[in-house]
Amino acid sequence: MGDSATNIDSFGLRGLQSSASLKRLSLISNLRSRGVGDHIDLPQLVVSGDQSTGKSSVLEGITGVPFPRQDGLCTRYATEITMEHTDEADAETEITASIIPSDHRDEASKVELRTFIRRLHGFQELPVVIEAAGELMGLKGYGTVQSGPAFSQDVLRIKVRGNTALNLTIVDIPGIIQVPNDEQDDNDVDTVHALVDSYISNPRTIILAVVQAGNDISNQPIIKKSKKLDKEGERTIGVITKPDLINDGTQSRIAALSRNEDTTKLKLGFFMVKNPSPKEMQDSISMFEREQKELKYFSSPPWKDAGLDRTRIGVAPLRRFLQDLLNRHTEREMPKVREEVRILLKSTEKSISGLGEERPTTSHMRMFLSRLAMRYHNLTNAALIGDYDSSELEFFNTSHSESRRLRAFIHAVNTKYSEKMRLEGATVRIVPEPDESDDDLQIADLQEVAISQDRVRQLSVSEAKFTTWIKHVYSRTRGRELPGNYNHVLLAELFHFQSKRWRQLAADHIELVYEGLKSFVTMLADYITHEERIRLEISKQVHEHLAIHMSEAEKELGHLLEDEQQQPITYNHYYTDNIQKARQDASRDSINKIVKDTADEDFHGAMHISNNGFDVKRLVSALQKRVIVNMDEQACSEVRAGLDAYYKVSCHIIDGFFNAVMPD
Repeated sequence: MGDSATNIDSFGLRGLQSSASLKRLSLISNLRSRGVGDHIDLPQLVVSGDQSTGKSSVLEGITGVPFPRQDGLCTRYATEITMEHTDEADAETEITASIIPSDHRDEASKVELRTFIRRLHGFQELPVVIEAAGELMGLKGYGTVQSGPAFSQDVLRIKVRGNTALNLTIVDIPGIIQVPNDEQDDNDVDTVHALVDSYISNPRTIILAVVQAGNDISNQPIIKKSKKLDKEGERTIGVITKPDLINDGTQSRIAALSRNEDTTKLKLGFFMVKNPSPKEMQDSISMFEREQKELKYFSSPPWKDAGLDRTRIGVAPLRRFLQDLLNRHTEREMPKVREEVRILLKSTEKSISGLGEERPTTSHMRMFLSRLAMRYHNLTNAALIGDYDSSELEFFNTSHSESRRLRAFIHAVNTKYSEKMRLEGATVRIVPEPDESDDDLQIADLQEVAISQDRVRQLSVSEAKFTTWIKHVYSRTRGRELPGNYNHVLLAELFHFQSKRWRQLAADHIELVYEGLKSFVTMLADYITHEERIRLEISKQVHEHLAIHMSEAEKELGHLLEDEQQQPITYNHYYTDNIQKARQDASRDSINKIVKDTADEDFHGAMHISNNGFDVKRLVSALQKRVIVNMDEQACSEVRAGLDAYYKVSCHIIDGFFNAVMPD
């Protein structure tokens, strides 16, 4: 490696850099250093494949970064290495390690993991940092952890800043598990697959699909995944490793695969590399020495005569290919990144503006609250009195203006309530064409059906059915009154039944007004301040007071209805006026019928009356014999007139109720 433990071997890195892409990669690095990568996808390089295929060695060969390859290290969770290049040749390399918690963690665990920050003096400290990170993640086998999951979706981020010769993020992720075992169960298999998918599904990720030469390439999971998630094949490169471990006689098949001539093909093809041996890794050979040994290996039998494509053999050609791919990939993705950054910036600026002005002192806080309260008061007052042409015209002239114009809203719902009371207030309504199911009810079942549900429903019946019902109630309430009269209980029972719907109609009206006021308060709070916490607090405080007033309105409604449930009594002259009018109408109808019958039967259809006493006496006698009074019907007629008159007078509760709920 390099001369200093804090430096990385830039021999490989400089091969990935070109003057054309340096500026773009630098911009990407700057975005990542400012945390933009946590919100939008940025270009990165990811190496993936089965376990023990030599992924970490491939990464080191490409980048010069000494990825740890000891057992149990850097294989249980993703390690992101972010490199930021500085032009200062003598600048010290800064290495910082931190943990990015998985979204699946609870908030307490996320806070604990975010506290993990280590500053490394050199890459030789990576194994210690990886061990400590795994222990904090709670992974089995790390530190003192004896039980727990074998893999984690948390990420160890290592940031390298210095003369790295490259601005890029390189990710080492756990190897894919094909078959569970004693150490890795089904949950571990699912965790690793989900982790791999999350990285390689990113359209800005370059996938290095590492496969071991001795394995069946067509059945390798990473090949299947890359073809599924990179359908165009524009960001997947196959890397064949460990050719020195294959059986003799299979070299031609592997050579064909490296030329992309086998049954398994990739659009960008395959490369074949030879990883350093364990002894060479112990000797810490340099990048240059590694490439020389690799070149010598593929220039010797049996590979010398295997028909290899020399442009696809070794880590150096792979590095050059990646340089060109990085240039094209970054250039293609930059416009999309710019647009996403623009959207993110706009969203962030909006969020920042929502924080409101700075209020460092108590005096500033008082001034802010005073201005807020005054603006709230002025707008509320304008809405209540109907002054919609105030200085805050914008508030009242929006798509939600109907709910914001409070006085108009209250008038509208009160009008609807009044109309509903007029048409639907009575439990039994007389209509020319009644509901057949209602009109066919037995009289004894009429009241039971109306109140058999939680809400009293209105019954539509004919005039005849209504009269029959009154007669039925009359017969059940007979007391010590003389024939032709009715018990005072009769009027009370009829009225109480007819007004049973009032409570639910009035309660619905209260709820409608209450919800309208709540909506108004919420819209007003949203209008006067962009600070979410302030908006929520205003709405919360006012909604609590509205709830109290709603409770008071409901109590007032209860008092009004309780009064109406007492024995009917009124001194309102409209009651007597209505009674007189009803009696006059009934008398007129009765007289008209008697006169018509008399004319038809006694005067042969033509009635001529002179002023002499005989004609008058004859007429009176003819009329008198047709005046037959049924005492029960007379009593029912009287109570019907009383019911209609008292019902109309009692509707003054509507006006009283309006005053109780009108938000003045």
